[in-house]
Amino acid sequence: MTKITAIIPTLNEEIHIEAAIESVNFADEIIVIDSYSSDNTVQLAEKHNVKIIKRKFDDFSSQKNFAIDQATNPWIYVLDADERVTPEVEKEILEAVKNPKGKVGFYVGRSFYFVGKHLKYGGCQRDKVVRLFLKEFCVYKGVVHETIYTEGDLGFFMNRIQHYSYRGYDHYISKMNHYGALRAKQYFSEGKKVNFYHLLIKPIARFFIHFFIRLGFLDGFRGFIYARAQAYGVYVRYIKLWALNQKPD
Repeated sequence: MTKITAIIPTLNEEIHIEAAIESVNFADEIIVIDSYSSDNTVQLAEKHNVKIIKRKFDDFSSQKNFAIDQATNPWIYVLDADERVTPEVEKEILEAVKNPKGKVGFYVGRSFYFVGKHLKYGGCQRDKVVRLFLKEFCVYKGVVHETIYTEGDLGFFMNRIQHYSYRGYDHYISKMNHYGALRAKQYFSEGKKVNFYHLLIKPIARFFIHFFIRLGFLDGFRGFIYARAQAYGVYVRYIKLWALNQKPD
């Protein structure tokens, strides 16, 4: 019961994929589930001892749950391509699967790097995700920013993985547009409508939360840009929802 399958979802991650694979080389099996990348992601992954699955992307939860179903081991470690498992976290992972102490999964904190620099505030200091879990007790739910739902208790690792989420501001905006479109489709299916509160007040509130309440100003100008980008992410999901709600003449 101590074997681990590492799962790495990818779409055009040629910059990250090899380093991501190398950071989970401790796993007994590595699965790269690729959403038909148009760059060299798959070719670079093929240089390593990994199993590659190609699947058309529908949403983040479905993609990860599909890969979990293909795993041959009971323990799963899900790694986004822009994350790196540090040696300290690797040690905690291996100890956890040997002696989970009744836990079915574990949270790990993430050190967030925004445009090449570590951000310590703005909410990043509280960033944690479930990455290691027993597949029989856990499932992903949610279209965007998917969440693990578990049948059992979760533990916490002391150390943090590295998260190199955005290579540049343009890359961030591209991701926000992608996430916004997915969230807008979810809201549209739920029958949600848009008003001035969503397009004006909510983005301003999001900026205020990240820059002031969560101390983003302590990260200086990058903290300001990060908070502004978070506000944009809120705005874009609702402007896309507004567009979906417009009936053709």
